[in-house]
Amino acid sequence: MSQPKIVLGVGGGIAAYKACEVLRGLTESGHDVRVVPTEAALRFVGAATFEALSGHPVHTGVFTEVPDVQHVRVGKEADLVLVVPATADLLARAAHGLADDLLTNTLLTARCPVAFFPAMHTEMWEHPATRDNVALLRARGAVVTEPDSGRLTGVDTGKGRLADSREIVDLARLLLARPDALPRELEGVRVVVSAGGTREALDPVRYLGNRSSGKQGYALARVAAQRGADVTLVAAHTVALPEPAGAEVVHVSSAEQLGKAVSAAAVDADVVVMAAAVADFRPESRAEHKIKKTDDAPDPAITLTRNADILAGLVADRRPGQIIVGFAAETGDAHGSVLDHARAKLRRKGSDLLVVNAVGEGMAFEVEDNTGWLLSADGLEQRIPLGAKAQLAATLWDAVTDLLGRSRDRQ
Repeated sequence: MSQPKIVLGVGGGIAAYKACEVLRGLTESGHDVRVVPTEAALRFVGAATFEALSGHPVHTGVFTEVPDVQHVRVGKEADLVLVVPATADLLARAAHGLADDLLTNTLLTARCPVAFFPAMHTEMWEHPATRDNVALLRARGAVVTEPDSGRLTGVDTGKGRLADSREIVDLARLLLARPDALPRELEGVRVVVSAGGTREALDPVRYLGNRSSGKQGYALARVAAQRGADVTLVAAHTVALPEPAGAEVVHVSSAEQLGKAVSAAAVDADVVVMAAAVADFRPESRAEHKIKKTDDAPDPAITLTRNADILAGLVADRRPGQIIVGFAAETGDAHGSVLDHARAKLRRKGSDLLVVNAVGEGMAFEVEDNTGWLLSADGLEQRIPLGAKAQLAATLWDAVTDLLGRSRDRQ
């Protein structure tokens, strides 16, 4: 199979150095990447770096390889065009159809998905001119992602930071698999997503936990934010993951803490997605000091008590029109298959949608891809094929968007 061809446009901002991380991530995952920088970008990162990492020559102008009509061919042959970073100047030139270098010519000739990943100071991102340019590009079908918030150039902080390189690679994979995966259909929608695995303390050192990495919940938050939603992500033990650009992240540890944080955020939310792996039980008591292992000490006995059912509580307390989504990690047994247990759980919990994953070695937990079934209260049973966790997230948000539309029609 031929490698997907990606054009990586690089704008002239300090975040240009991060395009190297994106380039490495894309090439290592099997993509053929050609870098097309602006002249300004080469003042931050030299052409030799991009050439070494991509294996392709780097040009900025339209008067190289003239017989091959490079200024048209590069865009026409691409399967995806990414612009990392997209500066305010580059967004303006793209929005108004300027074509004064190879990158802007490529943007005009591309007939594949085009995604801009902005990076600039907060004042520039919030300026009416930039906002108008972003709206114009989105109206024409381009993806312009929400930037991250955090440390900018110098001592400044705020919104306008380039998204993490791993997030950009994940979204690139998603757009290659599903060019329509990031419509702005969730603008104005308030979303709460839980992610990760809770930990229940046994003593100051040990805990009861599970294998959830939080990757699926983060993918859900990431895709929702890039579809325009106002996202609150309640995360339990996911410190190794980059926080999704455009989402507010609340970090918690135990099931009790997660329940309180989700319930507080859900008060004015339109959609709540419980993707976290929440402990069903916790130790009845927590030792104040580390439990010692000595030859003359008896083996400790741990008595467990039930944690509150957070999903059932959300369903019981939901506002009219609020959509509740549950996740279930299941294994088949003598009493039924994974799907049998999922159907029973959906009836028992009362959520609008339930995503069920079969779990086991190399499945669902601690892996990059996911599969499962999407069940709805009205009888839908949709098989979700194996793919990146962002693809499962896009499938779920499609179903949620449909439910939101039907809810608005009834009002």
